[in-house]
Amino acid sequence: METKQIAILGTGSMGKAILSGILAAGTSPADVRVTTKSKASADAIFSNHGVQATSLESNSAANSSAAKDADLVILAVKPNMILETLSEVAAVLKPDCLVVSVAAGITTAAMEEQLSGNEAVVRAMPNTPSVVGLGVTGISKGSNVSAKQLDLAIELFSSVGKVLVVDESKIDALSTISGSGPAYVFYFAEKLITAAKSLGFSEQEASLMVKETFLGSATLLATSSSSPEELRQQVTSPNGTTMQATGRFDAADLERVFIEATEAALARAKELGRVKP
Repeated sequence: METKQIAILGTGSMGKAILSGILAAGTSPADVRVTTKSKASADAIFSNHGVQATSLESNSAANSSAAKDADLVILAVKPNMILETLSEVAAVLKPDCLVVSVAAGITTAAMEEQLSGNEAVVRAMPNTPSVVGLGVTGISKGSNVSAKQLDLAIELFSSVGKVLVVDESKIDALSTISGSGPAYVFYFAEKLITAAKSLGFSEQEASLMVKETFLGSATLLATSSSSPEELRQQVTSPNGTTMQATGRFDAADLERVFIEATEAALARAKELGRVKP
């Protein structure tokens, strides 16, 4: 990426994932400023990454200080803090600054309204595998984003994985799949480890089996030309052991559970979009 001054406001799990990802991709620590809630967290980030980190605990103007003169400002605070944070930094944003929000629910129109109305705003929905360069990020641009600025956002998130540019009407739905998806995978891994232990395996044995099975299966899925259905069928012999297990999943109507789960996540994303600071 061309040298840019980047500010990350908020370094919870997603902010840290983005920070780790862009540094691993070659961004210089000298070109990044971040803010945190606590001084302890800021100290840890500086110690681990060598980037300038300021806490709101020690400096109430930390966000505006970090955002001043930045070419790219990433909002990684909670959805109900997005508009308030924008209000804090609006006066110090460069005219050509690109503002990127990774919060669910808050629209580009709402963010533009909180600013002067002319700022370039992008919504991005990355997921936590970005920390290891294997993320998926959905991007939607606001009404003032130029082609060059959109390319900058794509380049930023391409450094930590794959990027999909979608219409904003789809961004919340995307968040329920790729955004929340890692949690679904971890949830299934957690339950499969519990099942393995119920069969008499130790925690270490169960963890090894499940982690390597998920890693191998995901790699096979990503590199194979076969569909997930075809790969599943290759493992599932007629009337064999695997069919007995998948039969229980079918009996529980797991497909319907997945649909209902993503619908619930989408409803919550839309609810978050109605939250005012």
